[in-house]
Amino acid sequence: MAATPPGPDSAHRTDRAGAGPAAGDPVRTDPVRTEAVPTDLIVVGGGPAGCAAALTAGSVGMRSVLVEPAALCGKLRHIPALDNVAGGHRTGPDLAAAITADIARTPLCEVRLGVRATHIAAGQDDVTVTLDSGGRLTAPFVVVATGVGPLPPERAGWLTLAAGAEPPALWGASAQAAAGPLLVLGADRPLGTFLRAHPEPATEVVVACPPEDDYKAEEVRGDPRVTVLPLARLRVTGYKASGAVSAEWTDRTGRTGTLRAAAAYLNLGSAPAAPPGALVSGADTYCPPALQHPRVLVAGDLRSARFQRIMTATGSGAEAALRAYYVAQGLSVPAAL
Repeated sequence: MAATPPGPDSAHRTDRAGAGPAAGDPVRTDPVRTEAVPTDLIVVGGGPAGCAAALTAGSVGMRSVLVEPAALCGKLRHIPALDNVAGGHRTGPDLAAAITADIARTPLCEVRLGVRATHIAAGQDDVTVTLDSGGRLTAPFVVVATGVGPLPPERAGWLTLAAGAEPPALWGASAQAAAGPLLVLGADRPLGTFLRAHPEPATEVVVACPPEDDYKAEEVRGDPRVTVLPLARLRVTGYKASGAVSAEWTDRTGRTGTLRAAAAYLNLGSAPAAPPGALVSGADTYCPPALQHPRVLVAGDLRSARFQRIMTATGSGAEAALRAYYVAQGLSVPAAL
């Protein structure tokens, strides 16, 4: 397997890894074409899982092209506090900067920012990834690590929002938002991160918790600032430009009540963000590795709702790259998990 770094004319490699396309960058409008870029692995998604796949591929001599529509580790840059990641990094931006620097030092990884994969096709001998830039990339394997996006409110059957109500997502909330009292709609895990980042005692947080979030709420029940409301339904009846809300709720025994808060935040969980094409989803819409074509390797949060952690994402990305390497070498590997 060749281990020659991609040449400067083969494609765009950003010198601003993690910064995204700058104003004035050329916009490619050429027709769909298959690019003759010598590569062993395409990595779709530039979060911790995708970056780990590219780094691991480079460590065993595999050339990779990593495509990412925004910045490398973009979501990490919005996580204000970390306490479950090895390596001493205590904030998401610090970890994102370290991963980005590692990618920039990897000569066998070509990074394309501002490019989105719009379709993945798997054949007997290779995989083709169609890009929104108008081109196609082909390689023996692809690692898909596009992660998840926020679950839209209309998919939360227990929640109804008043017309015009558009609460922001909790995971991107700033420090100023911690003045409280707050209404958090859903008990997904960004709540714990938010509480660690804003330890002010005055912050009062009321968590509207549907049954499917009960196990997640256990992580924050010990925080004295948190009141968990086990609800069957909640309807936001008023929403002001300032963010203040009023709501009516029904608990699981049929009891009803009202509440008011200075601000509300969506914390409903996530939904897989898989590109169209070859990926196979399970009943829960996630894409388990065991269901995929042998040349399509899934890593990170896209695999399952149960293993959405930074450390598991990086481990799965590294494992996916190694799986591609061993298969290319004709070595046997265990069945995908």
